[in-house]
Amino acid sequence: MRRRDFLACGCACLVPGLAAAQAAWEIPARFARPDAGSDEGGLWSMMDREEVRLRKSPFSLRDPKLQAYVQDIACRLAGEHCPDVRVHLVRTPLFNASMAPNGMMQVWSGLMLRVDNEAQLAAVLGHEIGHYLARHSVERLRDAKSRSAFGMFIGMFGAVGAVGQLGLYAGMFAYSREHESQADSIGVLLMRKAGYDAAEAAKVWENLQLEIKARPDGDALRSPFFATHPPAAERQQALAELARASPGGAANEAQWREGVKPFLRDWLHEEVKRGQHEESLALLGRMIARSPALADYRWARGEVYRLRARESDLDSAVADYLAAIADGGEPPDTHRGLGMIYRARHQSPEARTSFQRYLELAPEAPDSAMIKSYIEELTT
Repeated sequence: MRRRDFLACGCACLVPGLAAAQAAWEIPARFARPDAGSDEGGLWSMMDREEVRLRKSPFSLRDPKLQAYVQDIACRLAGEHCPDVRVHLVRTPLFNASMAPNGMMQVWSGLMLRVDNEAQLAAVLGHEIGHYLARHSVERLRDAKSRSAFGMFIGMFGAVGAVGQLGLYAGMFAYSREHESQADSIGVLLMRKAGYDAAEAAKVWENLQLEIKARPDGDALRSPFFATHPPAAERQQALAELARASPGGAANEAQWREGVKPFLRDWLHEEVKRGQHEESLALLGRMIARSPALADYRWARGEVYRLRARESDLDSAVADYLAAIADGGEPPDTHRGLGMIYRARHQSPEARTSFQRYLELAPEAPDSAMIKSYIEELTT
């Protein structure tokens, strides 16, 4: 049997069981704080301390409007548990979200960049809330093997301080396949209850597969998210089957685009700086196909091509930069990138014009002195 057929059979057999479990599952009442002397109470206390550090972290994205927007989405999913769910937005250009047993939820900027609408974000947040409601971390903690992992976890946090290492949480409490499937099932249920289109959940994993396949080694395990989650293809199929049982609901794409618009350029800068060119090209190609007139996406892809600099990449970069300028509202760095290519190609008039336009749009740019020296060099 081919692997694809095997996975299809496995998902087909799994989904009826998940659907039945989903129908029987009920949202539990709000959780009381565990006794401080228990293992669970100790974990809560540790997460409370790390949450205080996270609030002070330079990676914390402190924008009240965006914070309230994402918190509202989480609350619609969490229902009566809303008062216990505290969303923290984190400036990290990777796809990830996580939720600690004390209600601390992290949502990374790389996730917000990649989702196309509210429903897709709700799919990921609903999954994490599903782990929380099913108390999966507590089950792992009570398992004998997990006790050893718990000791490692505390040791690592104690040694390094957790603000930059909160991603360790997912690794130390890597959930079982059963837990992951249950969290997906709960997440779809929460999406429906909140009025979201559950079919968008499968699209999250369909989109991520494009980035995975673009990697030179096709290795999903390099992502902190996929290192502790089932394969995207398998997950996509299972979620699509679950969603078919209850079609309809809202995606709220226009609202999402408007909500993240002020941050898009910064997030694209961070994506480019990751240096994972193949993944970024796959991501940006998808975004351009979806929104061909948005200059920021064209600039970002042009920048990735310029930095990768393989055969014909610079031609592709110039094409994207020029398309961004034609669309209007391009980032100032579009002209900087063009100038750098023209300068390398000894096209002095074009390089000088591009650099001058860059400084007109960004007169306080940190590299303005260097760019001015280039202009002088190109004038003589």
